[in-house]
Amino acid sequence: MRKKVTKAIFPVAGMGTRFLPATKSVPKEIMTLVDRPLVQYAIDEARAAGIKEFIFVTSRGKGALEDYFDHAPQLEQELRKKGKTELLDILKSTNMESGAIAYIRQHKALGLGHAVWCARRLIGDEPFAVMLPDDVIAAETPCLQQMVEAYHETGGSMVAAMEVPPERTSSYGILDVEEEMGAVVKIKSMVEKPNPEDAPSNLAVIGRYILNPSVLSNLNKMKTGAGGEIQLTDAIAQEIGKPKGGVYGFRFRGQRFDCGSKSGFLQATVAFGLAREDLRDDLSRYLHEIIALDKAS
Repeated sequence: MRKKVTKAIFPVAGMGTRFLPATKSVPKEIMTLVDRPLVQYAIDEARAAGIKEFIFVTSRGKGALEDYFDHAPQLEQELRKKGKTELLDILKSTNMESGAIAYIRQHKALGLGHAVWCARRLIGDEPFAVMLPDDVIAAETPCLQQMVEAYHETGGSMVAAMEVPPERTSSYGILDVEEEMGAVVKIKSMVEKPNPEDAPSNLAVIGRYILNPSVLSNLNKMKTGAGGEIQLTDAIAQEIGKPKGGVYGFRFRGQRFDCGSKSGFLQATVAFGLAREDLRDDLSRYLHEIIALDKAS
């Protein structure tokens, strides 16, 4: 019987320079998408997949992120006094139980692989998830939950995958597929950020992973890859072909938004706003108005 995936690593040490000046004082991960911080979407997705332990790899200046998950007794008391039970329930959903959340510092920006390696002592010999809050996925069944269900059948390590335009392969880890098995694909190699002419496919890895703990042993070697960084993709690739492991890609059902970019963040804001019953009519009306004005000009 396979071990359950109950731990998740959230690498959130980046400085968010693409969102300056906002990120001068506000961690990118708590910038709001409609009315919830980016990181809350990742936490909700993780909870739906059965994650019980949440490990954040942070850096200097992320204090507001840590405070976000703490209880706010004074605010809760005020909401309770005013009878605002709906807001009180929303507030309580952001709280974390004591001991469920841990923070690890990444002192040097050495890449995603290094960030994951920093949390190794809290993982031990268990399978674990890695979630990048920049990748927000709108899905009827949360993406990580889909992956956990598939992982129970395959074991090994699994990465979320989606097709990207061929000219964009240099921005992603790209999969070389050995066998198609429905939503799951067996992988024969992985290449980090290849030029389009060298890419084995246009099937790209995005920010959801379920990893065998042996990946952490691979990261111990501290080998640098693309961009002079320690690449998580390279450590996962070393698992390919292992008799008790293997590496699989998973074509998830849903729409991914790259909220690490300004355009992706804006697209997600519109999409999630239109999905809300309390916002849909006003937002849709406004969008139609500006489209009509643009056509008329």
